[in-house]
Amino acid sequence: EVKAYTYHRETKMAEPTYDYDYFVLGAGSGGVRTSRIAATHGARVAVVECAPLGGTCVNVGCVPKKLMTYGAHFTDEVSGAAAFGWNVQAPTLDWARFIENKNQEILRLNGIYKNILTKAGVEILYGKGAFIDAHTIEVTNESGEKKQYTSKYITIAVGGWPFVPDIPGKELGITSNEAFYLPERPKRVLIVGGGYIAVEFAGIFHGYGAEVIQIYRGENWLRGFDSDLRSHLETEYRRQGIDLRFNTNCTKMEKNAAGGITCTLTDGSTLDVDVAMFATGRKPRTAELNCAAAGVKMDKDGSIMVDEAFRTDAPSVYAIGDVINRMQLTPVALAEGHCLSDTLFGGKPRKTDYSDVPTAVFSHPNIGTVGLTEEEARKQHGDVHIYRSTFRAMKHTLTKKEEKTLMKLIVHPTTNKVLGVHMCGDAAGEIIQFAGICLKAGATKEHFDSTIGVHPTSAEEFVTMRSRV
Repeated sequence: EVKAYTYHRETKMAEPTYDYDYFVLGAGSGGVRTSRIAATHGARVAVVECAPLGGTCVNVGCVPKKLMTYGAHFTDEVSGAAAFGWNVQAPTLDWARFIENKNQEILRLNGIYKNILTKAGVEILYGKGAFIDAHTIEVTNESGEKKQYTSKYITIAVGGWPFVPDIPGKELGITSNEAFYLPERPKRVLIVGGGYIAVEFAGIFHGYGAEVIQIYRGENWLRGFDSDLRSHLETEYRRQGIDLRFNTNCTKMEKNAAGGITCTLTDGSTLDVDVAMFATGRKPRTAELNCAAAGVKMDKDGSIMVDEAFRTDAPSVYAIGDVINRMQLTPVALAEGHCLSDTLFGGKPRKTDYSDVPTAVFSHPNIGTVGLTEEEARKQHGDVHIYRSTFRAMKHTLTKKEEKTLMKLIVHPTTNKVLGVHMCGDAAGEIIQFAGICLKAGATKEHFDSTIGVHPTSAEEFVTMRSRV
């Protein structure tokens, strides 16, 4: 177990041989949280970052993605306005204005992160850090100048980076990093991948008016999600006109005479597109850290190997967030960072709880999910009870759109404890947060049944489903 140390800024209890008590590599979500909490516990803390503060989530992840998702939904709202009496002209798009507005919001958040760290007393170093040994980091700034810093503890929180398959012409494609800064909205897009990033960007580009083809090498997308959610969203995307092709991959990309990209697929066919986007996974960004110098072991994919306390094979070095390949979610990295600093510096040793973590896919419609999938539940508990409802949301009784909402509960066969809650529909990402609380509290089906519904809402369906499938 990790020994807990209590530090007091006034007494400077850290060993005088170290520049800092705590040195953090990376100022993303996990890095900022663990730095700030350690500093509030009295530790002398420094964090090094070579990119804008906030990491993937703030700059090229959750935040701009959600803003793009909001924007992509406006065309759908406008198309249904007439049913509610509004005479609305077809909207026109100023993509450049949207991107600039998005960029300004990201800059604002970068400033907030800087203020958070500064007010907590964390020293921010700008540059790239690499290990000299298990207590020493060498930072190289933009000018190439190098300086070494020593610390009692060091935490790796550098996050991940998009993985691009090694195919001819791969340099012609983009990843999610570049998708947030496209100078123009593409007219025709190929998205390679079947994870949540690929699914979300398919919905975003489609909502903004692009023709979207999404290919995935497997039988079905969104691996690890409940099978009903996967098939339901597939039906919705196909209905909207998104061209989904499973068991298909891209083998080659070439520049064509029209200035676009010609993509060759595994069946020998070709596609001409404006933009080809790889959403084929992410890898830990650890290659340049010189981890071996500190005695830190990595897995074959570059992820840092840690124990339950986030400690590496080097007793003074820890790792959190996407680099440890547990759950690549911003709130999880935040929880890990907070837990680690409380353990090391706050006198409150504890572990991060990875059970029943609610999450969302900001597709159109959204997916919200927490707990076990039906497949997992049957494997663990046998003949579980399934409650499922598919319906047209009230709004679409006037718009006449065919979009359907799916809600599903998975219940233990003997204890009646709710094991999983799954939804695909409007505001699923908002609703699932409270479902997560229910599962954490050990709610049973009787608790759901005895709760009065909020009427008229889609959410009330969760407390009115009585018949098992």
